[in-house]
Amino acid sequence: MAARRSRTGVHPDIFRAFDAICLAEKASGDVLEIGATPTADTLLRLPSLAGARSRTGIDLEGGFEDAAIRIVQGNANRMDGFADASFDTVLCNSTLEHDPRFWLTLAEIRRVARPGALVAIGVPSYGEMGDMPLRAWSSLLKRLPGGAAAATTLRVSATTLGRHDFPGDYYRFSRSAVEEVFLEGCAARSTRILLDPPRVIGWGRRA
Repeated sequence: MAARRSRTGVHPDIFRAFDAICLAEKASGDVLEIGATPTADTLLRLPSLAGARSRTGIDLEGGFEDAAIRIVQGNANRMDGFADASFDTVLCNSTLEHDPRFWLTLAEIRRVARPGALVAIGVPSYGEMGDMPLRAWSSLLKRLPGGAAAATTLRVSATTLGRHDFPGDYYRFSRSAVEEVFLEGCAARSTRILLDPPRVIGWGRRA
């Protein structure tokens, strides 16, 4: 089973964040989206990519084309239809958590990205529970019978996005995983945390 993006749609804040990244990085040329969908909020339709030379997506379902974008059916673990170093921009959002062998997709992203290509990946993450509101809740719990144990559990726990099967849901990723593992081989790596439960977007330039 290869990558498939959630069919619940892209959160508007995530869409805007990817658009801002692509605008700031002057994304252009030949664009590939892993887990693309034939919807208005697919990353291939980011306003910042309107001037791109081509906009291609790959998805397990695939089979869509209009005047602006083309989505092919395929397994992102093995993108035989795309030559080495064939894309200037590679985008992927809310897909790798549904890919049981996501490391194969990452290897393929590295293969098809040209030197200097922008690579941007978004995935669900998990949040730290040590912020002020949660510390306040922890203090309150300690005053209740059995509350000390509950407070300890709260202190060492983390918030994360709930399970959503499209077709399966396998992983959550730390910010470090995105920056150090997903973007391995990229220069000028950056990450950004959004929303609650948190999502992390990482981006960099293929070396």
